Amino acid sequence: MVATLITGALLFSGLAVGSASTWLTLIPVVLLGLLATLPIGAVPGSLFPSARSAGLLTLAMGGLAAISGIFYPITHLPHWLQWIGQMFPLYWLGLGTRSALLPANLASVEIGHSWRHLATFGVLSAWAVAGRKAAPILLRWMARRESGSSVAARREKVLRQVAG
Repeated sequence: MVATLITGALLFSGLAVGSASTWLTLIPVVLLGLLATLPIGAVPGSLFPSARSAGLLTLAMGGLAAISGIFYPITHLPHWLQWIGQMFPLYWLGLGTRSALLPANLASVEIGHSWRHLATFGVLSAWAVAGRKAAPILLRWMARRESGSSVAARREKVLRQVAG
């Protein structure tokens, strides 16, 4: 993240990376965003029987990133797609990061022409709590699904492929 911020500060003028308010907003948003998004990988990942079939998860996450306003303003999307994008923490993580790094007048391109700090904190917190509750349950369920013999068989198959 630091490398990205340094590169961005060198390439683009106007990023507020030197002020204390930037860091007082950015650090909590990134930490809360991490807590909110990590379980998104654990929960769906526990539902796929193999790593090969989890490629669909990568495709879904790419689609989610496309409608989250990360690459271009979410206000350019149809309203129904804006609502879907706002239901996931990736949009709110992006919004909080933009609010920390961009000038205040750029809030005019956001939904409601505001950075919506309280909503950002609320949605990211709700996702973090939901993920904290759901991920351990699903990961325990996934671990129970695995028998020792199936793990050993996969291990032997990998060792044969490496040796052969």
